[in-house]
Amino acid sequence: MPNLPVSSDKWKALETRLLKLGIRQQDLEERFVRAGGPGGQNVNKVSTCVVLLHRPSGLSVRCQEERSQGLNRFLARRRLADKMEEMLLGAASRRRQEIEKIRRQKRKRSKRAKEKMLEGKHHRADLKAGRKAVGEEE
Repeated sequence: MPNLPVSSDKWKALETRLLKLGIRQQDLEERFVRAGGPGGQNVNKVSTCVVLLHRPSGLSVRCQEERSQGLNRFLARRRLADKMEEMLLGAASRRRQEIEKIRRQKRKRSKRAKEKMLEGKHHRADLKAGRKAVGEEE
């Protein structure tokens, strides 16, 4: 367990999540570079930005949200887990959603749905017929 400035509960939860996704600490390559943006002199002088690479999958994340390098290390791991879940689970669910959408589009309307649609059309026609000027014939 790296020395990160987060509670042990948060770290253990993240660690179990990483293991479920097949991400081991040995497979991670961690680099520290200088961050940019707000944060003052600390950001400009200290390498607080974390670049995390998961060698087997080739996924890479960069985190410079906080001024603290330790917190950025934790957040980078969390971001890597999110990215891996998106890669593993996102494609399947997206494909399933597209299939369901096509199935709904091709499905026939129920008898009641057709009746309601026609009722609405007849109602609209009656309203329009009531707008005719006096003396006009149909």
